[in-house]
Amino acid sequence: MLIDTYGRVATDLRVSLTDRCNLRCTYCMPEEGLQWLAKPDLLTDDEIVRLIDIAVRVLGVEEVRFTGGEPLLRPGLVGIVERVAALAPRPRMSLTTNGIGLRRTATALKAVGLDRVNVSLDTLRPDVFKTLTRRDRHQDVLDGLRAARDAGLTPVKVNTVLMPGLNEDEAPDLLAWAMAHDYELRFIEQMPLDAQHGWKRDSMVTAGDILASLRTRFDLAPEDTDDRGSAPAERWLVDGGPHRVGVIASVTRPFCAACDRTRLTADGQIRTCLFAREETDLRGALRAGAADEEIARIWRLAMWGKKAGAGLDDPTFVQPDRPMSAIGG
Repeated sequence: MLIDTYGRVATDLRVSLTDRCNLRCTYCMPEEGLQWLAKPDLLTDDEIVRLIDIAVRVLGVEEVRFTGGEPLLRPGLVGIVERVAALAPRPRMSLTTNGIGLRRTATALKAVGLDRVNVSLDTLRPDVFKTLTRRDRHQDVLDGLRAARDAGLTPVKVNTVLMPGLNEDEAPDLLAWAMAHDYELRFIEQMPLDAQHGWKRDSMVTAGDILASLRTRFDLAPEDTDDRGSAPAERWLVDGGPHRVGVIASVTRPFCAACDRTRLTADGQIRTCLFAREETDLRGALRAGAADEEIARIWRLAMWGKKAGAGLDDPTFVQPDRPMSAIGG
């Protein structure tokens, strides 16, 4: 079991498979100049599977989310998913992606055991997409979403970040589009994880702003909070259901008290929080020949020291040194 001093138990493992990405989203990374991890620093496929095995067999992890960077850029992704699906106990598996490579991989990923996907898409306008991501790949994302839905990687969840002056007016249109295509839309407040440290609290689009915008067109009824558990998204029934929309208010309404996550970076470091400034090295123990129980002991010790919260409400907050692409969302 991965328990901390506040009684929280981590059963959800986020695994970053690479720090590389084929987009350059303005709220995540600079247009150029990032130093990518060297190949020897990355965990191998075997090392990733072994650490996940320890997590689910020894430490009680029940759900694994593959992230990046962009996880579809990992050459061994399909094989990793297949091997994790064969573990006992078998964890639930999902993947967070920008969707660009889903058209060619969705069917294969479903066939080897992936359960569902989250796809990032911030706008319905190709020109705004190009401004936000610095790449002209909007249609590829739409094609990837359709491929995921058709392959049965459901529910397909669409993650959207609204940025002032760019797409903050699109919330109602995005929700109407998501319902028409049977996707579950989730808005995420912009978090201070941009490599250029340009985030400012007073200029972000808040959960309150998003809900107010949605209510200009839709009737929203909050779901029973008892059903939320440790899920980060507050969800609302839209026009009486069955469609739902979620809002992840990481900054204005943090949910740290219910957090059940532990994170493994692409270079084998344990992070107890997305905003942590400390990491615990598992790669070194792996490559030094440590037994499974020793690795589990290091992992437990790291989680025992998890802080009460991310500290975003602290005026002295200092964001992590690594951008989101290197940490895993």
